[in-house]
Amino acid sequence: MTLQEVLAIIEGKVISKRANLALVVEAACGADLMSDVLAFTHSGTLLLSGLVNPQVVRTAEMSDIKAIVFVRGKVPPPETIALADEKGIPLLATKYTMYEACGRLYRAGLKSCGLFDLSQHPREGSSSGG
Repeated sequence: MTLQEVLAIIEGKVISKRANLALVVEAACGADLMSDVLAFTHSGTLLLSGLVNPQVVRTAEMSDIKAIVFVRGKVPPPETIALADEKGIPLLATKYTMYEACGRLYRAGLKSCGLFDLSQHPREGSSSGG
């Protein structure tokens, strides 16, 4: 899915000075815990987050995140924008909550990243016996 398509789906806006809207993202991840981003994303991912500090950009760079969408109408401070421009990571924003923005993208066909089998993780309070 291209960033142009992402923008249309989330009714977003571009924050970056220069953003290649033809850039293709292969999957999406919604997270505010940067440790989750490091653990569950892969190259080609679109990150949706409510965090607007420069650490989001640094984490995105380490994880080869292709672009970042800030949710809930948040706009990052100038230092975050400058760092993202320096690193070539496009920044977008949407008025929607993370839940709704992720849901809209998933419904439009953008797959999730970091999928794992929940059947391998017993629910809390369930018996572990056979």
